[in-house]
Amino acid sequence: MSIFDEKYRVVGVESDRLMVRGVHSGEVLTIINPELSTPLSQADYPVGKLIALSDPSATLQN
Repeated sequence: MSIFDEKYRVVGVESDRLMVRGVHSGEVLTIINPELSTPLSQADYPVGKLIALSDPSATLQN
């Protein structure tokens, strides 16, 4: 199973990172925010929110 096939629940958020846990796998991932000028917030990612990850390499390029 790919990380992009899993659904995740937010378990923690800081301005520069998002911690999520796989619903089925239980695997914990830490996602680093590359845009420091746009910090992450608990309002956008409340603990317990269900999210899915998308594969950036799968997007079409112009």
